[in-house]
Amino acid sequence: MKKTKTARAAALIMALAFLLSACTGISVTNEEVPLASGIPETKFKAAEASGIKTESNEKAVLDYSNMADGYVMLKYTGTSSKVKTQSIGPSGAAYTYDQSLTGGWDVYPLSDGNGSYKISVYENISGRSYAMVFSFVLTVSLKDEFAPFLIPNKYVNYSASSKAVKKATELCADKTTILKKIKAVYEYVIYNFTYDYTLAKTVQSGYIPDLDAVMNKKTGICFDYAAVMTAMLRSQGIPTKLVFGYTGSVYHAWISVYSSETGWINSAIYFDGKQWKLMDPTFASTGKSSATIMKYIGNGENYTAKYLY
Repeated sequence: MKKTKTARAAALIMALAFLLSACTGISVTNEEVPLASGIPETKFKAAEASGIKTESNEKAVLDYSNMADGYVMLKYTGTSSKVKTQSIGPSGAAYTYDQSLTGGWDVYPLSDGNGSYKISVYENISGRSYAMVFSFVLTVSLKDEFAPFLIPNKYVNYSASSKAVKKATELCADKTTILKKIKAVYEYVIYNFTYDYTLAKTVQSGYIPDLDAVMNKKTGICFDYAAVMTAMLRSQGIPTKLVFGYTGSVYHAWISVYSSETGWINSAIYFDGKQWKLMDPTFASTGKSSATIMKYIGNGENYTAKYLY
């Protein structure tokens, strides 16, 4: 008996879901609008530990001098070989990170917007047991809602000299609208990068993309796709959220962007020549943009956001 179109589509989606441990997407607007008012078009924003407002003990130093700009910075000064930093904002969602142990600063976004945040550091005792060794509560009032999504952070780690930033500058040099910039970055990634199935099968918890390495090898998992595009767009002054969540039972990463005309577009969408629909670059490039894949990723109900970075 021949399979129906629905059965074939379901089989293809299931196969892709099995292969992909994460999935990226990119939101675009349906109008060629200028960049958001008050947001620099190409000016790079870097995070810095200014030292004006700090809290510390023998285990950690928290610099919250620039919390109005959407981030705090934390440096671990203890001796444990396994440390986690947790940020809990107004939404109540717990953002837990593997803290760097090199003595350098990690940048943590204040993605929940205005309100109270509790920043805590935990040292591993044994197995999966951790003990809190540092905690501090902040009251955040952002300069604007875009602030956390215009800077590098722990998960989207880039600098003015990063290859992704330089490539974005090249790609967007003659682009004057949000749509054109996003389209240039999006097309560069899906047509030049390939999915790394080997890494997908072996990736360990706590993996964070090395953006220069990803740019060099032109391959990666979905987290890599999303982080590269987020870095490129933020470096161009486009507020961009790296979103983690689920499609079905599979954990994914996708992207939302801001338009001054429409505000935040919180679903990743694509343009099919007639209308804007959901776009998922990893599914799109891996599935060769087949009609079945485009139909699946065009259904916003398949995506549920959990964390914003």
